[in-house]
Amino acid sequence: MNSLPEADKLTAIAAEEADDPAEEETLSWTVAEEQTGQRVDKFVTERAADAASSRSQIQDWIRDGYVTVNGQSVKPNAKLQAGMTVEVRVPEPEPVEAQPENIPLDIVYEDSDVIVINKPRGLVVHPAAGHARGTVVNALLYHCRDLSGINGVLRPGIVHRIDKDTSGLLMAAKNDLAHASLAEQLKAHTVTRRYLALVYGNVPHDRGTIDAPIGRDSNDRKLFTVTDKGSKRAVTHFSVVERFGDYTLVELKLETGRTHQIRVHMKYIGHTLVGDPFYGGRSGRTLGMAGQALHAGVLGFDHPRSGERLEFGAPLPADMKHALYMLRSR
Repeated sequence: MNSLPEADKLTAIAAEEADDPAEEETLSWTVAEEQTGQRVDKFVTERAADAASSRSQIQDWIRDGYVTVNGQSVKPNAKLQAGMTVEVRVPEPEPVEAQPENIPLDIVYEDSDVIVINKPRGLVVHPAAGHARGTVVNALLYHCRDLSGINGVLRPGIVHRIDKDTSGLLMAAKNDLAHASLAEQLKAHTVTRRYLALVYGNVPHDRGTIDAPIGRDSNDRKLFTVTDKGSKRAVTHFSVVERFGDYTLVELKLETGRTHQIRVHMKYIGHTLVGDPFYGGRSGRTLGMAGQALHAGVLGFDHPRSGERLEFGAPLPADMKHALYMLRSR
């Protein structure tokens, strides 16, 4: 049996285990009764925001035949009827190369093979639709000058990712040898990734494991949910660190790395993250939180060249520390 070239194997590993799985090539929806009369461009824009950067781009896709209704090409202003099937073939993005930018980095560790940073909340990891600049990749290209090329020109060096609204530790590879090793460790589940999260409610069990598959939410393609349809296995281990009655501080250890995994799993067991606006978490402003209370606090892996076990920690962001101080002072 023919095997994949080594570079393709590594890309496949990274896509499987990174917190950023490959986007679907085709999106499809059935028009509901309450959506009768809606323009097709508006309908698609509301559901494909993660695939396109604007309504005008959606309109271009419609004119170019990438969007069909019941298998037929339509105009952007075509009106929909209940029961119709709207399908989008997401075109390949035009090749763009990420450019170096002088963005400050909180570097926790660095050598000739790997770099570990403490990412602030609000910083996107790599360029994508709507975030062409100002990302971790742009900053790393300026600082390191050279990163592994396995993930292409938009995600050089990126082995895994954490959400824009999550703070904490992120590793990147400076060369293909390092990238191969770190990707293999992710696949083998030997990379240590531990998070701290403040969630709503009193988590009843001191520890547990959430083993529930995650896939796209059929009602909102920007979000993910626990589902058996088009999903991948997702496993999160949790333990209670501290209880505050109506809030709980939990530590979470990732066994897999699906997009929004912790946020989806905590919602699934009825304990959404404080400040998570997309998965039911209310604003954390009453606790002084400026965003969601999720921090990647511990990261450990075997050094790709020496084999030495390395483990790093990053302190909580100031607003999360303040929220815990307020809860302890009540």
